[in-house]
Amino acid sequence: MQLFIGGACAGKRDAVTARFPGAIWYRLASVQRLEASQQALVADTPLLITGVFEWLESALESAENTALRQQWQGDMTQLCLRAEELQAPLIIIASEVGRGIVPMQPEQRRLRDLNGWFVQDATAQADQVWYVRHGLVQALKG
Repeated sequence: MQLFIGGACAGKRDAVTARFPGAIWYRLASVQRLEASQQALVADTPLLITGVFEWLESALESAENTALRQQWQGDMTQLCLRAEELQAPLIIIASEVGRGIVPMQPEQRRLRDLNGWFVQDATAQADQVWYVRHGLVQALKG
């Protein structure tokens, strides 16, 4: 798996499109498990997953932090295994939200925490991690 992370309008989509021109783009839907994206996997075709922040935002009310994190960790493992079986490169685009002003609202702080934990978990499973800023792509892992 490859993870591309960066702030809003940093050039993540352009960087991924240049590297994976024939990729299938899959946007996570609200209250959907990450494992549901397995249905979009096609042999020998890159699958690009977007919408992580919005997906996490929709999950704010549905589960406690620990349960939600355990669920996506298991789902991510299964998704990576299935992608490997199909030799379908898996790419996730995630937003960096940890460098800005910390919001006053508790639910917005929780959302930032969830996003940070998701990115940490994705980084742990990723073979390559890329940070995109101002259209420049920097390898952080792999």
